[in-house]
Amino acid sequence: MSQIPLSDYGKHRAALMAKMPNNSIALFPAASELTRSNDTEYAFCQNKNFFYLTGFNEPDALLVLLKSEQGNTESILFSLPKDPLHEIWQGRRVGQLKAVQDYGVDKSFEVADIDNLLSDYLNGKSQVFFGFDDHTFAAQVFTWLKQVKSSIRQGANAPQQLNDSDPIVAELRLIKSENELALMRQANHISGLAHQRAMQNCFVGKFEYQVEADILHEFARHGARHPAYASIVAGGDNANILHYTANSDVLKDNELLLIDAGAELAGYAADITRTFPVNGKYTPEQKAIYQLVLDAKNLAINAIKPGMCFAKLNVLTNAFLTQGLVDLGILQGDLTELISDKKIKEYFIHGLGHWLGLDVHDVGDYHINTDREQLRAFEQGMVMTIEPGIYIPLSDLSVEEKWRGIGVRIEDNIAVTETGFENFSVNSPQTIEDIEELMKETHKA
Repeated sequence: MSQIPLSDYGKHRAALMAKMPNNSIALFPAASELTRSNDTEYAFCQNKNFFYLTGFNEPDALLVLLKSEQGNTESILFSLPKDPLHEIWQGRRVGQLKAVQDYGVDKSFEVADIDNLLSDYLNGKSQVFFGFDDHTFAAQVFTWLKQVKSSIRQGANAPQQLNDSDPIVAELRLIKSENELALMRQANHISGLAHQRAMQNCFVGKFEYQVEADILHEFARHGARHPAYASIVAGGDNANILHYTANSDVLKDNELLLIDAGAELAGYAADITRTFPVNGKYTPEQKAIYQLVLDAKNLAINAIKPGMCFAKLNVLTNAFLTQGLVDLGILQGDLTELISDKKIKEYFIHGLGHWLGLDVHDVGDYHINTDREQLRAFEQGMVMTIEPGIYIPLSDLSVEEKWRGIGVRIEDNIAVTETGFENFSVNSPQTIEDIEELMKETHKA
């Protein structure tokens, strides 16, 4: 699957409008292009809430959703006009006619008409919804409201209640449809192929950025032109920098390579991490840490089902990893006290996972309590990452030298099903045996 049907975006709009009260209006802006240097732009990335509601991938547009006092709904899209000169230089635009025909909105106007028409749409509505976190757009909304208020003497009536639309859209985005799940499954498949290629084309003396190039090539070769985030290709001690993206060092013998990379397909993200030996063979110490992390990941994933939550998975995983590091002599002391004191956080220093979807760290409430526990019960259709890790930097003199410089993270993408889970990341090798076997042909001495 390369994209979800455009009709699905109409369903997303309908679900949102069902949550809007009668006599209200909701406003959702598209992203704008960003200048990279002088007169060139970064690759365009659409505002994710706008994209979720439209599937429309042009800049500077605006979606307006209306709900009347009787509960009738209407969708209006303001977008850039057809422009022959622009299309010669920079590419085709959808235009207003096809916006209605193909994208299923009720009406479409040019962006130049926004200021003239929006006052009429706001006039008489009792509530307005927009994203509070977008301060630039919020300022524009207040400008439009001010325009309506300036006509009060002529009978205009501006909305009195302002509502943040972000939490409402986040709740909708948190539960994926079957088509969204199919698309994310495909994004994972492509990402898995890229991780396989990285393993097969990794060798001592290669640079991290050359491995990154292999990954990006594999993404694009299968239709995912962009990564979902800046790829982490971290050799040796660089793996102990959680968001390492310099990708500039040479790969060395007897070191591990941690790759955190996922494709973006039609707006939806994959997020996979694998850690493997540069020379194709784990050392005994690397193998011990790697197997511990792998077992912890599988333990957490196998516990996923509706009603489970990250808080419970964290208790399970942290206890398991603590026991494992005690067995290896990296942590010392009473196991119960070590668990109670959360000593594992010296080596497992990030969260166990996060929501995944249109954003790689996707929206959705985790229901975090005062103890920072994530209590949100899992439901069918949620997608998340599970990504335990153990990080022992070279600078950690509290452990034996043989452990220093080892950084391991293993990350899969998991969908909650009716009775359990589905692992989307199954074609990306992760057992020691499978990785060494895959790398064997290109690492023969």
